[in-house]
Amino acid sequence: MSDPFSVAGHVACVTGASSGLGRIVATALAEAGAQVVGLARRAEALEAWSGETQGQTAWRSCDLSDPGAMAEVAAEIRGIFGAPDILVNAAGLNTRQAADDVTADGWQATLDLNLSTPFFLAQALVPGMRAKRWGRIVNFASLQTVRAFPGGIAYGASMGGIGQVTRAMAEAWSRDGITANALAPGFFPTELTGPVFDDPARAAANAAQTCIGRNGTAEDLIGPALFLCSEASRYVTGQILHVDGGFTAK
Repeated sequence: MSDPFSVAGHVACVTGASSGLGRIVATALAEAGAQVVGLARRAEALEAWSGETQGQTAWRSCDLSDPGAMAEVAAEIRGIFGAPDILVNAAGLNTRQAADDVTADGWQATLDLNLSTPFFLAQALVPGMRAKRWGRIVNFASLQTVRAFPGGIAYGASMGGIGQVTRAMAEAWSRDGITANALAPGFFPTELTGPVFDDPARAAANAAQTCIGRNGTAEDLIGPALFLCSEASRYVTGQILHVDGGFTAK
């Protein structure tokens, strides 16, 4: 019997692959046998990721903050390893502006990258998945998909939207063999959460709010990500999987 958790032979596209959780997932997919195209803005960081990762990888530096460019980005991606059948939307922006300080530009930039781009990139890649009758879309949600945090009104709005767009993607495309789910990480040390982990007392307080009693590590994310990207999750769609040590259970 074949391994239902295997991603060997699949083509994956991962946004935000240059750092943080996107890099963790892109690396895990490549080392598990998928051909992985990493997308992000910083070419040097992407090149470093590709050079350090075992497996078949490629990268493209592009402006993911422009949802209108996603059809063009998708066309370029298809020319590398063929049409991707796994899409992981991990790129994200958190301006951390208090509600009274939110600007129109900051609000729009947050929603463009965190919410609009994941949908329009998925929309552009779905025809290739539909042709294979198999696809996996994994969006990155957040604790702020279901919780309100100080300084997080724009980010929280985008993450609440990701929860709903994931369900809507599942409703639209699951009958074509394409599942759509979201990973909602708790507190993991990344560039995006740097301000949290730069404050040891705050990081410890967050750890204390989990059921497990600690914050996340890279290894904690790999299993859930590979599950949602593989055949093992074939009857799971429209769901948000909280990988948060039980933070949202308390």
